Amino acid sequence: MARTTRFSFHLKIAAVVAMIVAADPLFLGGGMGSWIGVLALGWIALLLLARPALRRRPSLVALAIAAGFAAAMAHDPGLLGWVLFWSALSIAALMPRLGRFDDAWRWSLRLLTHGLSGPLTPVFDLISLSRARPRRGGRSASGLAVLLALPLAMTALFVALFATANPIIAQALGQIRLPRFDEVLFWGLTLAVVWPSLRPARWATRIPRHLRADIVLPAIPGASLLLSLFLFNIVFAIQNGLDLAFLWSGAPLPKGVTLADYAHRGAYPLIATALLAGLFVLVALKPGSASAANPMIRRLVVLWVAQNLLLVASSILRTLDYVDAYSLTGFRIAALAWMGLVAIGLALICWRMLAGKSAAWLINANALMAALVLSAASVVDLDASAAAWNVRHAREAGGRGVELDLCYLSYSGTSALLSLVELERRPLTPAFRDRVRYVRNLQFDALTQAQSDWRRWTWRGANRLAAARRLLGANPPLPAPLPPKAYRNCDGTIGFPEPPVETTPSPKPAARTAEDPVANAVANTTPPLTGTPSR
Repeated sequence: MARTTRFSFHLKIAAVVAMIVAADPLFLGGGMGSWIGVLALGWIALLLLARPALRRRPSLVALAIAAGFAAAMAHDPGLLGWVLFWSALSIAALMPRLGRFDDAWRWSLRLLTHGLSGPLTPVFDLISLSRARPRRGGRSASGLAVLLALPLAMTALFVALFATANPIIAQALGQIRLPRFDEVLFWGLTLAVVWPSLRPARWATRIPRHLRADIVLPAIPGASLLLSLFLFNIVFAIQNGLDLAFLWSGAPLPKGVTLADYAHRGAYPLIATALLAGLFVLVALKPGSASAANPMIRRLVVLWVAQNLLLVASSILRTLDYVDAYSLTGFRIAALAWMGLVAIGLALICWRMLAGKSAAWLINANALMAALVLSAASVVDLDASAAAWNVRHAREAGGRGVELDLCYLSYSGTSALLSLVELERRPLTPAFRDRVRYVRNLQFDALTQAQSDWRRWTWRGANRLAAARRLLGANPPLPAPLPPKAYRNCDGTIGFPEPPVETTPSPKPAARTAEDPVANAVANTTPPLTGTPSR
């Protein structure tokens, strides 16, 4: 048994060394490419090799999900994909000590504890190793250090003396490159990230199973709750009535209020209102309580949740109106997805009250929906989707949208390349086509340069570049040459530096002549240098 334990520990050390050796030339070489996903898949393989306990079904399911996120990073790496991969991998690493997935609330605390305690895990394991009793006939770590101290120190001293006396030895030692500080720091960071998955700290799995996810607050009297819900429904009915009248039906607004002011100001505050309403229902109406069993309260809650859903729908409509007025961005796509999650959460809160579900059920259901949305966001290029929508609806391309913001497409990077190529192939005015061609050429060159470096190469970038070359041909057209001293703005327009401001020198004061009586008077009163008065 002891021999098996030692072999397992040595295998874990070999696994973390393999990860450091593999990651060092990749991360420190610069550039984030598909190799990140390949490295993540290698991490999973090393875990399965070094920890046989992970070969059971619960851990294998989590590792399969982690492998899916690793494949997504191999297609196109991103921060969101890495966070989701680490979360799934950490769940798999902690699962053998728990045996099952209980609820997302406890697992969120476990992942937080696992992430915070991870950098300290190698330190504590090293301390435990130094204090461990040696096996029979063996030596402890501290004893081994004492044993090796004198031989290594004296050997180093003799080598230094020989290097001083022998130029060949000195030259050979001079070719040895010691690791830089940033390399040592990176090795330490890799150790702090990888080692906890091989030997997770026990703190992360000591979250009490009986820890309640419910918010324990004093019970609200039924009469107070009934009056609150009645007033809430009235206030929400006024807001929803105004939205139905002016936002949905298009009725004329009062004087001094424009549709832009009405539609664009309330999207995010209304979402905050819906979240606050959901929190109120979640805390005040727990399944099994007397208030939750009251038929009148249940009807008012259902009506209030329905009004909140209409409020969320109005927020979505406001955002869509904002998109029509100012174009689509990746952030606005994420905002729409968030609003959809809020609507689903409100519906789940209402169903929890009606069906008597537990708080763990509600948290798990919301966590599942959020995980699905985040997983989709880690795979889909939101900036590319926004660029495609903007080009498709651009006024310059015959659409009904607003004027195309080429600066935004330029800031979107290579995600907008195919949309720019599609736009360039449409019938455009010569001046606008030249601007589009300039922005497209910037992104085409940037993607070509990135794909030529194997550290920055990605599957998505390779497919995107191949599609662009197929549409543009062997010799893509270039933008018009610039006049002397001219430059291009972010939207492709040509600018010229402002001419220097010429300052007119102030006129010199006129010299006074002999006819000037004031000058003559001053000259006559000036004492001579020789002391002889002038005549």
